[in-house]
Amino acid sequence: QVQLVESGGRLVQAGGSLRLSCTASGRTFSSRSMGWFRQAPGKEREFVAAISWSGGSTYYGDSVKGRFTISRDNAKNTVYLQMNTLKPEDTAVYYCAAVSNIFSGLMFRAHEYAYWGQGTQVTVSS
Repeated sequence: QVQLVESGGRLVQAGGSLRLSCTASGRTFSSRSMGWFRQAPGKEREFVAAISWSGGSTYYGDSVKGRFTISRDNAKNTVYLQMNTLKPEDTAVYYCAAVSNIFSGLMFRAHEYAYWGQGTQVTVSS
């Protein structure tokens, strides 16, 4: 079982930066690929970024490529999302997720993730 808790969301001006954190409980964090998703009001959940269990591979959604960076610290059971050059359209609840199977590759579909955090609100003002 993996429990995830996100933090770091807040109100920020357009063009600003923010770093989200997701801390996991459980002994299998370092064996699981992790992802960030987001959901804006009235929209479907959108893939943002994923990182392999070792941290050696990453993958990004087109809307955030070049602006966001995902990373992880397995010693701290934490995954991060560094968000730069934020835009009003980045406003959403951001969710951290862990994949179902250990030692799996990068995943970018929500149904491939079994464990989810409660989400953290990011609001970007124009």
